[in-house]
Amino acid sequence: MERKAKLERKTKETSINIEINIDGVGDCKIETSIGIFDHLLTQIAIHGKFDMNIFAEGDLNVDNHHLIEDTSIVLGKVFNKALGNKIGITRVGHCFFPMDECLAFVAIDISSRPFFKKQINWTNPFIGSKEDNLIPVDLIEHFLYTFSINAQITLHVRVLYGKNNHHIAEAIFKSLGKALDYSTRIDSKGNRKLPSSKGIL
Repeated sequence: MERKAKLERKTKETSINIEINIDGVGDCKIETSIGIFDHLLTQIAIHGKFDMNIFAEGDLNVDNHHLIEDTSIVLGKVFNKALGNKIGITRVGHCFFPMDECLAFVAIDISSRPFFKKQINWTNPFIGSKEDNLIPVDLIEHFLYTFSINAQITLHVRVLYGKNNHHIAEAIFKSLGKALDYSTRIDSKGNRKLPSSKGIL
């Protein structure tokens, strides 16, 4: 069964279209008009080996909150939809990802029990280098929270250390991609069952 899905969400604030192939190779086309956000989403695709197309438009004349939040909502929902019945998945994944002076850790359980826990010490209230490209770091955390809720996963994020905010954010998203890759893989033992003693996820 192909693990693919696409979703569209339109409101008075944003228009989001996302397509994903869980069993891809990391090909992606991402256009949100926020350069640093495009860069971070690309890390999920490349390091998760997901084929992803993301096209997002929104009221950036207000700020970038609605666009980032709604992208996270749709990404979580389309990810969950693409996983289908979840039979045979590894279910749990984690990754330590170093980036220069920074080390990030992400752990995931595809449990249908949404939960988000973070331990991140940012060194600046924003990431990005241009005035129209800045993202408040609390919005990065909100993206992760919103993704976990809509993907119906347990998500733990910890940055053990780091000084550069760009490195901290990028290491988190790379680690997230890797952990998602590991947790969505079909179990190598070929056990076509749900990985749950309850018999349901």
